Amino acid sequence: MLVAVAGCAPTVSVAEAPYGHVPECARVVLALPPELGGLPQLATSSQASTAWGTATSPIVLRCGVEPPGPTTDRCVTVETPGGPSVDWLAVPADDEVDPGAATDAPEGAEAPDAPSDGVTGGGTVGATDWTFTTYGREPAIEVVVPAEVVSERSTSFLDQLGPAVDLLAPERTCLGLTS
Repeated sequence: MLVAVAGCAPTVSVAEAPYGHVPECARVVLALPPELGGLPQLATSSQASTAWGTATSPIVLRCGVEPPGPTTDRCVTVETPGGPSVDWLAVPADDEVDPGAATDAPEGAEAPDAPSDGVTGGGTVGATDWTFTTYGREPAIEVVVPAEVVSERSTSFLDQLGPAVDLLAPERTCLGLTS
């Protein structure tokens, strides 16, 4: 009976990251929270990955993606209350952004619970998927947040990933330049 019940749980199909097999990723994934922003954790189809939310619009985390090099992509620092800071590159999905449409864009994330920080939702026209990739940590971690989630809530929940991500020591940080 247990096998039948486990077989009914949704599994999110996730492509394995190129370095998902490294032991550091196993430690990170085991340390991840069972809920993210109030969304339940889901099973995934590849190692070093997990998801939260619904099977139709999951937030997907993959450990072991290619570490980003120098970039002009927006880099935000997310502070975990009483814990570590994590630098994330925040990139909207290119193919879903209408240049004339209003979008929810990261304003910075020093205080992720502030209303103007992170990617906020509220049903804004032009909401898009966002990809957050750790900066300065190897292997890198990627979190894809679908537009459906962005339209309903802030991505300030990234701070909940800080303790697990911090198992990978930072080697570089964002420059902290303002535009």
